Amino acid sequence: MPAVSIEISDVRKTFGPTVALGGVSLRASGGEVHAIIGGNGSGKSTLAKVMSGVLIPDSGQVSVLGRVATTPHEAREIGIANVFQEVLVADECSVLDNLYLGADGLLGSAVSQEERRARAGALMAELLGFDLGLDTPVGDLPLSVKQWITIARAMLTDPRVLILDESSAALDFESTERLFRKMRELKRRGTAILIVTHRIAELVRIADRATVLRDGRTVGTLEKDEITEARILALIAGPGRGTAQGTQSPAAPLSSDAMLRLTEGRVWNDAAAFDFTLRPGEIVGITGLDGQGQADFVRALAGVQPLAGGRIAVVRDGMAGAVTDLRSARENGIAYVSGDRKKEGIFANLGIFENMVLPIFHAYRSGGWLNLVNRTKLVPVFEWEAAKLAIKMGAPDNPITSLSGGNQQKVLIARAFAEKPGVLVLNDPARGIDIGAKLDLYRNLRDFAARGNAVVFLSSEIEEFLNLCSSVLVFRGGAVSSSFDPPFDTHVILNAMFGRKATALLPGEALAAEEAHHFEGAEAPVRDRPLSEDGRPVARPVRIIPSRTREDILNQSGFLLIAPDIPQGAVIPERFAEANRTSPALRWQGVPAGTASFALAVTDPDLPAEFNFPRSFAHWLVHDIPGHVRELPEGASGSLAMPSGVAELNSDFVTFRIPGFGRGWGGPWPPDRQHRYVFTLYALKVPRVAVPPDADLPAFAAAILPVAIDQTSFAAVYGPARNPLPTP
Repeated sequence: MPAVSIEISDVRKTFGPTVALGGVSLRASGGEVHAIIGGNGSGKSTLAKVMSGVLIPDSGQVSVLGRVATTPHEAREIGIANVFQEVLVADECSVLDNLYLGADGLLGSAVSQEERRARAGALMAELLGFDLGLDTPVGDLPLSVKQWITIARAMLTDPRVLILDESSAALDFESTERLFRKMRELKRRGTAILIVTHRIAELVRIADRATVLRDGRTVGTLEKDEITEARILALIAGPGRGTAQGTQSPAAPLSSDAMLRLTEGRVWNDAAAFDFTLRPGEIVGITGLDGQGQADFVRALAGVQPLAGGRIAVVRDGMAGAVTDLRSARENGIAYVSGDRKKEGIFANLGIFENMVLPIFHAYRSGGWLNLVNRTKLVPVFEWEAAKLAIKMGAPDNPITSLSGGNQQKVLIARAFAEKPGVLVLNDPARGIDIGAKLDLYRNLRDFAARGNAVVFLSSEIEEFLNLCSSVLVFRGGAVSSSFDPPFDTHVILNAMFGRKATALLPGEALAAEEAHHFEGAEAPVRDRPLSEDGRPVARPVRIIPSRTREDILNQSGFLLIAPDIPQGAVIPERFAEANRTSPALRWQGVPAGTASFALAVTDPDLPAEFNFPRSFAHWLVHDIPGHVRELPEGASGSLAMPSGVAELNSDFVTFRIPGFGRGWGGPWPPDRQHRYVFTLYALKVPRVAVPPDADLPAFAAAILPVAIDQTSFAAVYGPARNPLPTP
């Protein structure tokens, strides 16, 4: 039987009159994924902070690995790592600096910079599915990548206890699969993993046991086969609440008249144009894999960002009002709620009351030209909206930051309702709120739509659309690719998100069962994962599979890159290597919708340590390949056979001052042993990228990755070299 790693008994913690923990008990073992579940404000994050030494309990016993952490530093020494609910990164610092924040003592680090880079680069590539420049400023990265950085920061400490507090909230389906795979690996090593999440579908798949909290107390512990939505809801809010969603029918249009209309809309310059009509009474679900344009679409509807093309109009009383910016959107009755409350939602220096009613101050002013806020009239509005969403709080004038993350999100939703809009645009609004709060939100959305209003509801959790939405639109490549009417089949919608047939096996469905049979310490087998198309460089790890033929590859669907003379995993022919200047022929198929150009990179990740080079060696960097091109002929590099407008950069032979090399193809020349060579083609949503002519691989990646729709890779091998490298 696994040893008990965490033993918590009757722990209590108060903040003034607020009881955060009123008697919590929990036991978790090594090699176990233990979920902590509860409503917003139930004490989940407080409990996580108590275990990791951030907070000291008022009473009760806490034992983690036989010790008690009274500071975060002690927790780190014990082997505890906590990934907090808020995405805590330093935007001004690099990825590498963020990954090692807090890792150094007063006398610096005992680990060399080279070792740091190697470990960090390997882990980030495994988690992200693509190489990320470690010198990239974190402020330039999307929220999902920032979330990965906080997770990787914890994993780099090799924790014996890992606490993940809503760490998958900013991740889409494919990213969550990669997180689960890493969690299973840590579990096999004996790590105790505690996960706080409101995503019930995730809990059912990953958790071995679950402890449920209500109002700061433990109300039950569920074994794996007991973890269901009905049981969890019954424990969190009572059995009557659990059936509230299932007994409801989806929203339905009240009229055929348009309430909001998008005509020939484009969210990206090179994406396909599409029309969209929203009718009174509708709740339209919007989804898609990360980076497919759905977030740009809802932000454009709300006037937060402009369209690349097309027109948005709100129709009221037979008159159409154009929406071109945030002001015109609000004037036309559109309210917007963002799921990124820290960046786009709360005013952290203001109180709860001010955060909720700030947008309607002007409607309740008094004093004539003095323009005073009439708080007497605002208080009933505040109390009504707070009650509708059951916001758990202290005094209304307390700082908004005194609330749990979920209750902060509920304040933002209540703020939108208080504006009395005709159209409500929700950008992943339920991120970080509990099941009971989601049911309150669904009920309010139904009531809102039933009064002749309409809702556009973006979410990465398809379960949120069931028994709620009148239709669901799936985005791929910057445009609507599929539309579904109720009853909804989550499997079919997920496959549409991946661009697959309705009955195809989803990534991860067979993976969990396969990995469950691994014994502790066993190596995970090499597997040919289903190809993904999620709008950004995705999890496509390099594998050497010599048995695959060109015909095998061509018979598959999806975005594929092949070299007719270099099968996957094969040895690169000598005519393409060393002193020869002949680039291999390349072909590709299954190009994602919205592709305006391509970029190509051929890299060697196996450079010898004595080279003291912190990244892969670039052998060929190409960009601005026109979007209609589907192949490069043999010997194209540096010749007239290269398509017009294509730009080639220097290989890293130039970086090392090896004579005879310049722009274009620099063939394999491994000095010591057989190396892997990774051929990667990126589909880009822009026709050209701004890359300096002397750019190296990190600069190339920094320009390419933010505009990449998808990537496809294969690997080949070569080496050791037949001839020594020329002397610089």
